[in-house]
Amino acid sequence: MGQVTKIRAAEVKTRRAKVQGVAKADLPLGRILPGDCVAAMRSLPDASVDLVFADPPYNLQLGGDLNRPDGSHVDAVTDDWDRFESFKTYDDFTKAWLAECKRVLKPDGALWVIGSYHNIYRVGAILQDLGFWVLNDIVWRKANPMPNFRGTRFTNAHETLLWCSQGEKAKYHFNYTAMKTLNDELQMRSDWTFPICGGAERLKDDAGHKAHPTQKPEALLYRVLLATTEAGDVVLDPFFGTGTTGAVAKRLGREWIGCEREDGYRKVALKRISKELPLDESALKTMQNKRAAPRVAFGALVEAGLLKPGTQLFDKKRRWFAEVRADGSLEHEKLTGSIHHVGKTLQDAPSCNGWTFWHYEVDGPKGLDVKPIDAVRQAYLLGIED
Repeated sequence: MGQVTKIRAAEVKTRRAKVQGVAKADLPLGRILPGDCVAAMRSLPDASVDLVFADPPYNLQLGGDLNRPDGSHVDAVTDDWDRFESFKTYDDFTKAWLAECKRVLKPDGALWVIGSYHNIYRVGAILQDLGFWVLNDIVWRKANPMPNFRGTRFTNAHETLLWCSQGEKAKYHFNYTAMKTLNDELQMRSDWTFPICGGAERLKDDAGHKAHPTQKPEALLYRVLLATTEAGDVVLDPFFGTGTTGAVAKRLGREWIGCEREDGYRKVALKRISKELPLDESALKTMQNKRAAPRVAFGALVEAGLLKPGTQLFDKKRRWFAEVRADGSLEHEKLTGSIHHVGKTLQDAPSCNGWTFWHYEVDGPKGLDVKPIDAVRQAYLLGIED
């Protein structure tokens, strides 16, 4: 880490310590608080949390079963926790939990809320009425959305995330450089493409059914936490579900607190999180849609767990070695930057194709094999096509 980066990190840590006001020992870190989220949050001290990520009920207003054209049943959200008698009932519930979020957040803390067209506009208006300030609305574009089986509307292929500070003039935390590095030195845009949660990442119950109908992909939380928190920060999730926020927080060295009223979800979440190791992305498997995003940023491979933070890369002749960091940058002694920038600087060259310059070791049938990191990119693209 460069000296300037170290100084900045120290300043951030000092500033946060001044406004923290609550010892971490007084917080239920690494615990899931049972019962209603509003009541659970009331047990937390004022100004004690750095970030809230909320995935509240969407109030989908689904009536009856949903079937495909072939008559098969669609596993949609029909649980009681998503049922509200009226919009007013939903609004009152939203005001209550958002007010508690505002109370427990530090002055420089931030709120993330995710929703669909069913609820995000109501949530957005309420959070603004409570004094939150919207910094961005992020469009999560689903690479593999569920089709509109009845053919009566456009396919609903996205969800919206609102990122908010405590007020118009409130300070907040944003790792701009990390996001730019994650995106191969281009500014990270407000439209993100990830698939819906599936494959090995989708948790199942004992009967083989989805453990939770709206489990979010871990790559989505990885980007949120990497962008707007630092290691050691406290992240609260009022609607913890099966623990995606807690799993990713533990992986990235963040502290977490969850609220979840459903016993079954709490059981699945605790089992899931207990298996996580800090900065171990082996459970991540996320693929972008190739047609929608033909470019592959090196950071996307780190997000997807195909190259883990801490991996040693080297040039073909092993003259230089560099370590992969959590934001997709490389570190060689005091030099940090993208795969292209570090390679260019080390060679004192006008440019460098980091994809072919950097190599890594992988276990092969005949022992350790050396491959360029472009092989990882090609494997990633094959996964997209599948």
